[in-house]
Amino acid sequence: MECYSARQKRVVLLALLIFATFYSTGAYDPLDPNGNITIKWDVVSWTPDGYVAVVTMNNFQMYRHINAPGWTLGWSWAKKEVIWSMVGAQTTEQGDCSKFKGNVPHCCKKTPIVVDLLPGVPYNQQFSNCCKGGVLASWGQDPVGSVSAFQVSVGLAGTSNKTVKLPKNFTLLGPGPGYTCGPAKVVPSTVFLTPDRRRKTQALMTWNVTCTYSQFLASKNPTCCVSLSTFYNDTITSCPTCACGCQNKHNCIKSNSKLLHKDGINTPKKDNTPLLQCTHHMCPVRVHWHVKINYKDYWRVKVAVTNFNYRMNYTLWTLAVQHPNLNNVTQVFSFDYKPLVPYESINDTGMFYGMKFYNDLLMEAGPFGNVQSEVLMKKDKDTFTFKQGWAFPRKVYFNGDECQMPPPESYPYLPNSAPEGSSAVSKLTTSLLLIIWLLW
Repeated sequence: MECYSARQKRVVLLALLIFATFYSTGAYDPLDPNGNITIKWDVVSWTPDGYVAVVTMNNFQMYRHINAPGWTLGWSWAKKEVIWSMVGAQTTEQGDCSKFKGNVPHCCKKTPIVVDLLPGVPYNQQFSNCCKGGVLASWGQDPVGSVSAFQVSVGLAGTSNKTVKLPKNFTLLGPGPGYTCGPAKVVPSTVFLTPDRRRKTQALMTWNVTCTYSQFLASKNPTCCVSLSTFYNDTITSCPTCACGCQNKHNCIKSNSKLLHKDGINTPKKDNTPLLQCTHHMCPVRVHWHVKINYKDYWRVKVAVTNFNYRMNYTLWTLAVQHPNLNNVTQVFSFDYKPLVPYESINDTGMFYGMKFYNDLLMEAGPFGNVQSEVLMKKDKDTFTFKQGWAFPRKVYFNGDECQMPPPESYPYLPNSAPEGSSAVSKLTTSLLLIIWLLW
């Protein structure tokens, strides 16, 4: 039998702990295994000292979007490149351009930081799919709004496919941390169609950067929680205490506080720090799942989302739910719904989101800080049951972050019912045998 040294055992144990931590903290999303943000650079023309490129950001995530104040993109130049000009975006700093006489570049920093332009900028500063304040919708919710682009003119760079050096160390904030970007990779040149769709043109050079999201990197605590209730049990399973951490419990505001009437209380901070309503769970968002009615062939669920953050309006909210009966959704009454099929053979995941101009805005904490809908599902006689918490979701994601579920033992189960036929017969047989033995 092969023996292992104490050091080897420690290494194996450490590797297992790292794997367990990585897997359990959401670095890989099983409900959206192929979701990512791809940043594509297309060199469309050469200049005397560099090139002009179109940079396109595609959000291929099904239910995770980038909300206000929007995305921030950064990288490091491989050589001494500068940005002569930009259309559709801008860098946050110009840097030291003192060595340039006359024509001064837009940015001379080794590590430029780029942000989207705000809506309403002059027409000559706009570019296709730009100027949305960095807001990027998820691909599953709004494919048209999931694209952002800008044009950049780069100088002091190579002027051919062999002399251009790819930028390095890409970073993406959306708007906070959470995304990790891989290295730029040269890919086959993008082919474009002319507006009349009768002629194809081709980029001179193309490279891609893929960025993936990890909830563990975004926040050390969950940002939402789930509570449960049913028509057949008076017990309401609330969110776990301190489900989202209790670091804000000394800075929260009670729902009847006079401070809520103070001017500027709802103004977001630059670092997006929340101002929470005082609750036992201390979560910015709570999702409540209520099993409402049981029909002969259908059953109905009420879903409510409540915002407890006084400084945040969620303008593009999404709710992803994993439940075995979502393969038989019959009607969703006041949310939009789209099934998600991350694995073709399993249809147990769906995405709910607000109807445009109706409830796509989840207001800040207060009397209007909630949205709700009801879902009608058809019963599958082979799998349907209310027993053992089957009626409740397995996983819930709000805006792409997994919510803290209550412990399974606290779920409101069915009340005790009469014994089933086989059990009753067994007990009757036992009783008769006991009587016969006593009479004998």
